[in-house]
Order: sequence, then C-alpha cells, then structure tokens
Amino acid sequence: MNLATVEIKAFLPAVDFEASKQFYLALGFEVPWSSADLAYVRHGETSFLLQAFDAPAFARHFQMHLLVENVDDWHAHVLASGVAARFGVEVGTPEDRSWAMRDFTLFDPSGVMWRVAQNIPPVT
Repeated sequence: MNLATVEIKAFLPAVDFEASKQFYLALGFEVPWSSADLAYVRHGETSFLLQAFDAPAFARHFQMHLLVENVDDWHAHVLASGVAARFGVEVGTPEDRSWAMRDFTLFDPSGVMWRVAQNIPPVT
C-alpha cells in the first residue's frame, strides 16, 4: 500500500478574483493555470489554489503561513513591489516572535492574512 503524499494546497478565497490574481502576480507568484473561478498559484515549490469565493467575512478570517529562508529580504521585496499602495493592503514590520520565528504580516485584497516567516533560534 502506497500512502506517500505529494503535496497539500489550501483554497484561498478571493472576493475579487481578478484583483487577487493581479496582487499575487505583482508579488512574483506565477499563475500557470486559471479558469473563470479557480487559479493555480505558485512561487518556487510552494503553491495554493485561488478560488473566486465572495465571502468577505470568511476571507478576513482566513490565514496563510509562508515559510521563507530570509524574511527581511521578503519584506523588502513586498515593499518594493508596491502592492500596499496599488491594492490598498497592509504590510506589517518584521518582528522576532516567541514561537522561534521572525515574521511579518501581509494582507491580500480580500483580507486574507499571510504570515511570512523564517525560523530563528528559540529564546531561552
């Protein structure tokens, strides 16, 4: 019996599907495949499915976590991309967290909160 897994993907809600696709493209993600209500979105070896799902309250409570090698470089990249002004979204400041990660928050146009993080040594 082969129970090997290949990957797991979240279905991210997109209140404004086209604006959300443009947001992720502006951040450097790729959209190799898209239909009228679903898009495969990836960056390197990580991916998710963006779904046209008009439920603002649900989207505002949805969270994603992106583990990266260098969170400060990602933060600089997000700021340089201009998505905050272009899409009216909030970008937090990198902070060291008690859970042994340095991260910052980023909200997409639907209100989905991303925590972009890297592992750091735990505080002892």
